Amino acid sequence: MARAAVLAAIGDLLTDVVVWTDRIRLGTDNPSSVHRCRGGSAANVAAAAASLVPARFIGRVGDGPAGDALVAELGAAGVDVRVQRGGRTGTAIVVVDASGERTMFPDPGASAELAPVDPAWLADVAVLHVPAYGVFADVAGPSLRDSAEVVRGAGGVVSVDVAAVSLVETVGRERFAAAVDALGPAFVFANRDEAVALGMLEGAPAAACTWVIKDGVRDAVARSAAGEVRVAPEVSPEVRDTTGAGDAFAAGFLAAWMQAKALEGCLAAGHSLAATVLATPGAERG
Repeated sequence: MARAAVLAAIGDLLTDVVVWTDRIRLGTDNPSSVHRCRGGSAANVAAAAASLVPARFIGRVGDGPAGDALVAELGAAGVDVRVQRGGRTGTAIVVVDASGERTMFPDPGASAELAPVDPAWLADVAVLHVPAYGVFADVAGPSLRDSAEVVRGAGGVVSVDVAAVSLVETVGRERFAAAVDALGPAFVFANRDEAVALGMLEGAPAAACTWVIKDGVRDAVARSAAGEVRVAPEVSPEVRDTTGAGDAFAAGFLAAWMQAKALEGCLAAGHSLAATVLATPGAERG
């Protein structure tokens, strides 16, 4: 039987300025192509999931044309958009080299100012996905924690994305891990570098949690108290831009879980959806 209701992602909705370049030489000009697109980890998850399950985005954007455009674009992707308005819409500069690896310079803007969330926005949520970017923000952090508690209290589950090695290093491994544990997640998503930084390749998670470790075009791993499941992608995709691939993976995995698939099927679904964004700028799907 399917685990019905809504997959909600809470956090950031930003304008991404994606710079594709074959070289980065400091102090001079670098040939490039520049693309503007909708971004933000939480928004990426909601948009990627919307063709598979009912999907909602919860967040905050500026009260102006930039915020209007992002909300409209996300809604056009089939997402139920619930946003607070105020402040300045955030922007991320994303530099992508010839190998497809991206380096990001995020300015979260209004997304870091998410105020307490209307409980009605959470009432039918089966899965609340929380990118860790906002967890340590002075204003948004408590709102994210309270939202997770509401969802868990109503019988839903929470998933957390570690988001960035630099965030783990800045916060510190122990404090970061404690903050994630406080959200009571059923799933924690990390790429291999993030998993190493948090010690997720050692030992096993708590009984109620599954660690999902992504490693590019290599095997993805789900680790739980019951053991380890590995799934390789079916094909090796063309890689031009890895931006948003992890978000698409999480969306595919969680949508499959909501459809009552086993962990092997969830990992395969994550691989499949992640492959759709690897040839296009930012989190746009090909």
